[in-house]
Amino acid sequence: MEILMSVLVGILFTAGTYLVLAKSLLRIVLGTAILGHGALLLLLTMAGLKTGAPPLLGMEGITNYVDPLPQALILTAIVINFGTMGFFLVLAYRSYKELGTDDMEELRGTNNE
Repeated sequence: MEILMSVLVGILFTAGTYLVLAKSLLRIVLGTAILGHGALLLLLTMAGLKTGAPPLLGMEGITNYVDPLPQALILTAIVINFGTMGFFLVLAYRSYKELGTDDMEELRGTNNE
């Protein structure tokens, strides 16, 4: 299962990098979101996909527990990623409304027309 997740992480990183290198500002924002999801999946995969019982009090006789720290870190990172994506989307929308374009070359002023 770790091999499949590693391949999926590679696909997400590849697609995210491709979108970040695009000219459109919306594609750059979507690429950062995909890169964030790839990083979260990488963190989950590197923690190990284990089976076991949840670490709760009152469960006697169970010796194989799952480590809850990676899941807690991933939940925190999801919230931070959501807030960052919201900020990026508002920033992209505002720049499009003010400047009338989402092309990065036009926004930099290096358009060769």
